[in-house]
Amino acid sequence: MLEFHEYTKILIGLMAIVNPVNAVPIFVAFTSNVSGAERKKIGKSVVIAVGLILLISMLLGEYLLSFFGITINSFRVAGGILILLMAISMLHAKVSATVHTEEETVEEEGHHHSVAIVPLAMPLLAGPGAISTVILYAHRGTDAAHYALVGVAILILCLTLWLVFSMIPWFSSHLTKTRINIFTRIMGLILAAIAIEFIANGLKGLFPVLA
Repeated sequence: MLEFHEYTKILIGLMAIVNPVNAVPIFVAFTSNVSGAERKKIGKSVVIAVGLILLISMLLGEYLLSFFGITINSFRVAGGILILLMAISMLHAKVSATVHTEEETVEEEGHHHSVAIVPLAMPLLAGPGAISTVILYAHRGTDAAHYALVGVAILILCLTLWLVFSMIPWFSSHLTKTRINIFTRIMGLILAAIAIEFIANGLKGLFPVLA
């Protein structure tokens, strides 16, 4: 078990990486065509998915990656490519087919819960950075108390995320379609930069000679 201040660092680090406040414009952009009740359900699904992803990563992440022969750097590159594809569509104020295809739209008849998992929960919130952070910190201790405290940090993060999403009706009531499109394009540009960083860092890890 680590010192108490180390667990505070874990929580602060996860908050900085996931950055719930900055997720609001992205969430609004991806749920602009759904009702308020549907948006609440999607938000709840996102929070649950983020919590489960990070908790599973804490317990099984390193073993799963090793089992499939996947390194965290490979995951960074793959996540970066996915985000880049979405960012390009967002720059055109469109939803990428990697998020929701026309066939899925027809089949689901207006249900958009699939975006709660990909891309909102993963890789935008519980992405390579958050997952790698959880895995690295989780394996700094082996006792049950250590894993319990890391789990508490994850739960506090999810509670914060839920509180931020609960304020989305206020944000959405002040956003017109034009403003949402503007936010979408701005976030698309930011996401493109984030994607390049993911890909660059992943490639540096895979090919140290590039560092």
